[in-house]
Amino acid sequence: WSQKLVESPACVGVQEGGYLGRATAPVHIFERTTAALRALLQKLSDACSAGTTQLDIGLAAARARAQEEFRLHADAARRRAPPPAALAPTQTIDPTAPQAVDKRRMTGVDVFIFAAVGVGICFAAYNFAVIQRTKVNPGRTYQPANSPLIAVQAELAKVEQIHATIDTGAKAFLRAEYTICVQFLLAFSVLLLILTTVGSSFAEGLFTTVAFLVGGFTSIASGLCGMLVAVDANARTTVAAASEPPSRLTAAFNVAFRAGAVMGFALCALGLGVLLALLLAYRVHFSDVSEWATMMDCVAGFGLGGSSVAMFGRVGGGIYTKAADVGADLVGKVEQAIPEDDPRNPAVVADLVGDMVGDCVGSSADVFESVGAEIIGAMILGGRLARDAGADPAPVVFFPLVVHSIDVVASSLGVLAVSKERVVALERREGEYAPMVVLQQGYLVTLAVALAGFGLACFWLLDVEGAPAAWRHFLGCGLCGFGTAFVCMRASRYYTDYAFEPVRRIAESATTGHATTIITGLAVGLESVVAPVLTVGVAVVASYHLGRTSGVGATSGDPAAAARAAGLFGTAVATMGMLASAVYVLAMNNFGPIADNAGGIAEMSRQQAHVRDATDALDAAGNVTKAATKGYSIGSAALACFLLFGAFMDEFSQFAGRPFEVVDVATPEVLVGGLFGVGMVFAFAGMAIAAVGRAAQRVVLICREAFKSDPGILAGTSLPNYERVVSVVTQAALSEMVAPGVLCVGAPVAVGFAGRFVGELTGRPLLGAEVLAGYLVFGTVSGILMALFLDNVGGAWDNAKKYCEKDGTKGLSKVKNADGSLAHPMKKTWYDACVVGDTVGDPFKDTSGPALNILMKLMAILSLVFAQYFESINGGKGLFKL
Repeated sequence: WSQKLVESPACVGVQEGGYLGRATAPVHIFERTTAALRALLQKLSDACSAGTTQLDIGLAAARARAQEEFRLHADAARRRAPPPAALAPTQTIDPTAPQAVDKRRMTGVDVFIFAAVGVGICFAAYNFAVIQRTKVNPGRTYQPANSPLIAVQAELAKVEQIHATIDTGAKAFLRAEYTICVQFLLAFSVLLLILTTVGSSFAEGLFTTVAFLVGGFTSIASGLCGMLVAVDANARTTVAAASEPPSRLTAAFNVAFRAGAVMGFALCALGLGVLLALLLAYRVHFSDVSEWATMMDCVAGFGLGGSSVAMFGRVGGGIYTKAADVGADLVGKVEQAIPEDDPRNPAVVADLVGDMVGDCVGSSADVFESVGAEIIGAMILGGRLARDAGADPAPVVFFPLVVHSIDVVASSLGVLAVSKERVVALERREGEYAPMVVLQQGYLVTLAVALAGFGLACFWLLDVEGAPAAWRHFLGCGLCGFGTAFVCMRASRYYTDYAFEPVRRIAESATTGHATTIITGLAVGLESVVAPVLTVGVAVVASYHLGRTSGVGATSGDPAAAARAAGLFGTAVATMGMLASAVYVLAMNNFGPIADNAGGIAEMSRQQAHVRDATDALDAAGNVTKAATKGYSIGSAALACFLLFGAFMDEFSQFAGRPFEVVDVATPEVLVGGLFGVGMVFAFAGMAIAAVGRAAQRVVLICREAFKSDPGILAGTSLPNYERVVSVVTQAALSEMVAPGVLCVGAPVAVGFAGRFVGELTGRPLLGAEVLAGYLVFGTVSGILMALFLDNVGGAWDNAKKYCEKDGTKGLSKVKNADGSLAHPMKKTWYDACVVGDTVGDPFKDTSGPALNILMKLMAILSLVFAQYFESINGGKGLFKL
């Protein structure tokens, strides 16, 4: 009788993974079938109650398996089935048939994205051509008789020589660093191919590995592009500050900002173009829309490759730049009382090289990685929303690419708003504050255009049939992201700009010594965490509920699952909104180190005072933009980590064939995994800071030895050996970056394996995923707090020193002796305390803090790529039951 029941039409429909195309609701069929089989199994169990213990155990296991199997089939049918009232009496519907792509809506999407890529490349080329109009040594060409460059030919020759030295040092370091990165990519790709092949299939493993290599090498190309443009522009900024009176500030600003724009547009165009080309290539193999979920899993390797290279670039470049900076400050400013970037300092060239390889190259790879991770996570969550809601997946999958294409267009208009004429007009009114004012105006133009384009994209691609208000809800999610970006940048500026009270409070505390400077700075750093955390928290909750109540999937077979998927996609849309101005933000960020480098070159080449004044004004604006963009990066990383975490849980649910929506932190193993996540964040930050300290010690010892062995260096009669310090810092950075990089790549995989092993021993097959989820949640939360603290406290100490240099506190005059030392004894104590605070904060704000942004996303994307392996290996039996 039971065999006949199983072979009945109702159960045949069940076994085929669908339901009958009849008026009878499929849920009723499952309920009757399940009840009949349960009764049969109960009778058999009662009849054999006097049997052996083994038979009882076998029947209990059989009953449990049957009940679980029917529950899963019933859940799947409920999710796929429309309401019974929607079925005609004779209608036959195949629920496994994929939704067709709406070709009308998708017409032109690919063309628009490629057109935006073309706009980005053309705009980058145009700005690069503008930069080239300023020659590194214009004295070699014809100059008008009244040109101010004629009087400074000797100084310009030194500019050219210093530029060549910086170029050689930066290229040597990147060549060595990227050699290590390529070796890592090749070695890890073999491991990735093996693991993903075992977890799924050889084809999926191969596609994932190819995407990983493409992402890694694209990240390397991004870093090289950033370095080449920055090194090309630094000396030109110095020359511009010396060559065009009376608007020297405007001329120098134009070169530095245009160079930052070149990097922003080139990197975004490169990332968009490569990722879209990869998707189009993979669509040839994954031609069926039902296979797009698998395609997204493979494309996740692109984000893993980009994040891995960005991590090594951020850590290695950060160690390099801050080791040289700290060593140069301690020996030059504190011990010898010589000015910053003085040519008598043996570490000054290494410091200038560090600005290029740390700030420009590292931030370029960082932004590329952030955009790539956000796009991939949003695609995965968009695919899930389309699946649960029974909608066309193409619009939601391509929506992130369209948003970043709009970013290119909006940022180009924002950069055009920062015209040379506008800066000249503001310079007359605002003086040295003109660069900061015009940068903010350009950012507001970018935000306005990006917001308008974002609304059009929502209406175009997210206007879901059956949910007329959906696009407006998702536009609200995007507004949450825009607001979060604005608040995070303003909060970071408030706590790191000496125009506001927190930094002035630190400067005032420096008048009483070093200890009070450190204490006050730590207090300011801790306070600075509150506002961004509250903003990100409100944005996550608001965007989730806006997406959840959008109405998408309300008429699907499982409205609750569709609503949750829509809520997670809402957080992804908020992240897109926050990154919708990433190109302009990257241009502002890279403007800072270029201006800083130009000031160093002006000091080393002994330019006139007005040249240094112009570069100092640009450097002050650049410090503010760098600090503000760090807050922007952390906020976007927090939102991106949340959506990647949601994608991880969704992917694991699909692989495991059972719901995975709740992480119980009361489970001991999950709590321990969370503690491991927090401990890893602290260990990583400590390793990066300690690496800077060890490398800086070497720099200090070398500089002291140089001063002792050659007294003519301080007297100005001989030059120090700059190349020796550059070589030592390069070796130290390369050797020190390996351990933190290996830790952040290996720790999530090790935790997942450990959780899986314990789960196999204790009969809990999902324990590996739960432990890893706890690791991600706790690690992400602690990483956000730690990164905010480190970035803001370091920036506050840095600008407190600059405030001291501008005579901002208690009217103490900046009087120097003939040898360059400060004459006022109180001023000397005050300045030394500020310098110590600045050097303590250097590895915080430029090494550990920025690297933690990448660390959080790298943890999530590693877990996402390896999720299937942890569950599917050996048919679900686990690694340790081969």
